[in-house]
Amino acid sequence: MKIGLLNNVSRRRMMTAMAGMGLAVSLGETQSLAVEELRFDLARSLEGWETIAGSWSVEDVSGADGSRALVQRATNNAFNVIVAPGGPFGNVEVSVRFKPISGREDASGGIVFRFADGHYYVVRANALEDNFNFYYYEPNSILASVIGGRHYITGASMKAPALGQWHQLRISADGDHIQGWINGQRLIDHRDGRFAAGRVGLWTKADSVTAFDNFVVTPIVSDRTR
Repeated sequence: MKIGLLNNVSRRRMMTAMAGMGLAVSLGETQSLAVEELRFDLARSLEGWETIAGSWSVEDVSGADGSRALVQRATNNAFNVIVAPGGPFGNVEVSVRFKPISGREDASGGIVFRFADGHYYVVRANALEDNFNFYYYEPNSILASVIGGRHYITGASMKAPALGQWHQLRISADGDHIQGWINGQRLIDHRDGRFAAGRVGLWTKADSVTAFDNFVVTPIVSDRTR
């Protein structure tokens, strides 16, 4: 799906397609269509989503909007990833609510961005650790067989997000300027330009059982007032 300016015919087709994927779209007030924001309804069907690893399903979850949310339950993978329909996105903001439900080795949730050909960035929080970290994943790197392809870029110390409660994650990728927030607090502000564009999605690690809700994707355009 290409995000951009659409004529009236494309507008109708895009709205129909997005409705089928559980998407709500905020549109610019122009004759041609400018997509401002994509809101994914994670309480509905996962049509169009691509599971890279893990067991992802829509379930009843306490505290979720509409009582249902997307839950990842696989416990035997190094990392679990699902990517959303649409994109690729270069400059983009992404936000999601996540609820770490359980995990003994890990109880994490993260936002994947610039996913392409197996590589991606991820910003994640972990209910079992006092940190908020930014990584890149490169499956074809020299050290992939040793450390699983994930490489630490930067991070910040913080009080671990409480298990069993909802928290807000947000990232902004504008060129090589990467920022990350948790519960409204910006803790990551870094520059890294190894990946330029790709799809966006969600992430957990190891035995994390985690719920996700209110997934919102906002392309950053050059003339946008921020």
